[in-house]
Amino acid sequence: MCGEEAEQFHSRRALLRGAATAAVAVGAAVALPGLANATTSTSDEAEPQGHGHHGRGRVPVDKISIQLYSLRTALQADLPGTLSALADIGYRKVELAGTYGRTAEEFRALLDKNHIKATSTHVGIDGDLDKTIADAKVLGNIRANVPWANFDTIDGWKQFAGRLDTAARKFRQAGIPLGYHNHAHEFAPIGGVRPYDVLTRNTNPRYVHLEIDLFWAVEGGMDPVSLYRQHCPRVVQYHVKDRAADGKMVDPGKGVIDFPRIFSHTRPHLAEYIVEHDNPTDPLSTAQTGFTYLRNVRF
Repeated sequence: MCGEEAEQFHSRRALLRGAATAAVAVGAAVALPGLANATTSTSDEAEPQGHGHHGRGRVPVDKISIQLYSLRTALQADLPGTLSALADIGYRKVELAGTYGRTAEEFRALLDKNHIKATSTHVGIDGDLDKTIADAKVLGNIRANVPWANFDTIDGWKQFAGRLDTAARKFRQAGIPLGYHNHAHEFAPIGGVRPYDVLTRNTNPRYVHLEIDLFWAVEGGMDPVSLYRQHCPRVVQYHVKDRAADGKMVDPGKGVIDFPRIFSHTRPHLAEYIVEHDNPTDPLSTAQTGFTYLRNVRF
């Protein structure tokens, strides 16, 4: 289905290009004013942002989230105040990376107070899975992801894939799908074999979804659109973090990653667009910048 959708998308693009060419050929370019902008936003919308692309596509506000790891220093300093500030920015969803010394029940109460849902979480699978799953249910998580794994051998990755698949089945029984979040090293071949391919081939697509970190995918030399197409419809979440030309991590919309291109090819299946920056100078500023970018980007 994903391949067909991509083909239809490009067929429409080709049709528009063909129409534009034909119009110019007969000297009728004025009849198609700014065809490249034919899908621009309406006048009552905010001016589109994002590397010069314009389009009707937009990220629904109910799909915008933020990984709380980005705000860990602020959360450690003032957990209630930081969650309140996120709510003021407009966030209604977050992805967890721990509960900062609170029990699941205590953290859930703070979320509820601010009308925020922790729809996703990062978890480990080598500890007490029953406790991890029970906490996830209390917190209201509807998805979970393993945030990191690294092995020196392909056999190590195969064994991990087996553990991930087993854990995912247990999570699924509890109604919480489990996925995997990439960094860059999964795309670096070991003996000619990419760990990411081992991971995806040795887990069941019905049970293990994929959360693609767009910065780390690009850092690893991957084209996110190609990566999405290869694994659609397993890809259900993006970490939206940007990359400057020199490789530095920057806030969404401040770098050179072509998010409009990525989003336009993948929007039907994405459940969440999750703002993230691993080491922000000002966490709440990053949160505001990311939210504003995702609300205004058009594609």
